[in-house]
Amino acid sequence: MTLALIILAAGKGTRMRSDLPKVLHPIAGAPLVVHALEAGTPLSPSRRVVVAGHGADLVRDRVQAHDPSVEVVLQVEQLGTAHAVDQARAALSEFEGDAIVLYGDTPFVSVDTLRAMQAARADGADVVMLGFEAAVPGKYGRLVVENDRLISIVEAKDATPEQLEITLCNSGVVCADSATLFDLIAQVGNDNASGEYYLTDIVSIANAAGKQCAAVTCDETETLGVNSRIDLAGAEAVFQAQRRQQAMAEGATLVAPETVQFAYDTQVGRDVLIEPNVVFGPGVVIEDGVTLRAFSHFEGCRVGQGSVVGPYARLRPGSELAENVKIGNFVETKKVQIAAGAKVNHLSYIGDATVGAEANIGAGTITCNYDGVLKHQTIIGEKAFIGSNSSLVAPVSIGAEALVGAGSVIAADVPEGALAVTRAKQENKPGLARRLRARLLDIKAKALK
Repeated sequence: MTLALIILAAGKGTRMRSDLPKVLHPIAGAPLVVHALEAGTPLSPSRRVVVAGHGADLVRDRVQAHDPSVEVVLQVEQLGTAHAVDQARAALSEFEGDAIVLYGDTPFVSVDTLRAMQAARADGADVVMLGFEAAVPGKYGRLVVENDRLISIVEAKDATPEQLEITLCNSGVVCADSATLFDLIAQVGNDNASGEYYLTDIVSIANAAGKQCAAVTCDETETLGVNSRIDLAGAEAVFQAQRRQQAMAEGATLVAPETVQFAYDTQVGRDVLIEPNVVFGPGVVIEDGVTLRAFSHFEGCRVGQGSVVGPYARLRPGSELAENVKIGNFVETKKVQIAAGAKVNHLSYIGDATVGAEANIGAGTITCNYDGVLKHQTIIGEKAFIGSNSSLVAPVSIGAEALVGAGSVIAADVPEGALAVTRAKQENKPGLARRLRARLLDIKAKALK
């Protein structure tokens, strides 16, 4: 079935106390609105429309940076949810198919729930609303259901005392044929306590027109909305708890699960060992059999099968590790391809580089990739050995099986199989160390008098 997603993302979010639009505050490295977009991605929607308002330019830039195919329309005045959905009318004027309305500040609606709504549509419901049994119904709108038919949705502020006893509450998520949805919205009025155009009113209008309305339910956690920094922290905790459980269920070992932080798109293979305090930023792929040691940070990188990284390592965007690579303590990599079996074990920075198979990079080695204006490339051949505390001044190439002596500054290419050393000749001055020390101690003593 052809599908369009309409994501409402126009609110300012006053309780966030922020200049940033509410829907751009992040959970697991991605803005709330991106989570809402991703919720429907497995349904293969042919159209996705985000309705922006406050900070619309920022919302458009961030959404389209995530996916340029997403359309963004503007709600100049925030006059209620029905009015917000109506702003997508022109964008979808020629669209034929179902539409699902989601919310940019409600990041956890699952694809299984959305599929259940589609199934209810396939079973004959013209309008499907998503509800949940609320532990504390409070200010939520109530779903009035009789004989398995959704009769109406009543906002809490407009509800009678009897209706307030209902615990089945409205999430705001709706699925309907696009043409039907916009036709119903056109009939919504604003004769209510807030003077707003409620999307929920389409249920009563649809029933009055003889259409079939149904409710699908989900767990309350899926409908968690984010309206404050406290809500944001709670949502982050919910995401991380779920993602840790997923990683372990799929075959990864987390030594201290509560200390591991995932990003929204982290991919972790089987038989991966993750030690405490590992942090994933966006864009990370960890293949099978990898060991990630404690206090390491990953972002925009791929770690190949059987590799070992850390502790205290940082893999920055563009780092690509083949199988059985060793990245040790206090090593930082950026925009680097490291071939199978290579080792960068201690206290090194390798950036804008290619490292060949089974090469060994000694402790304290750095690639000097930046000249103050441009970045330059370092190439290290297979089975090359770079001695400790070496500086490789890019652009430079170290040939296969070449050896760079410890403490060297290499600014010219090293041929394959060659030894390169740039240290100055060592000179020993007998007795000079004792004489210098005695002199310095004498100077210190006089200064303290």
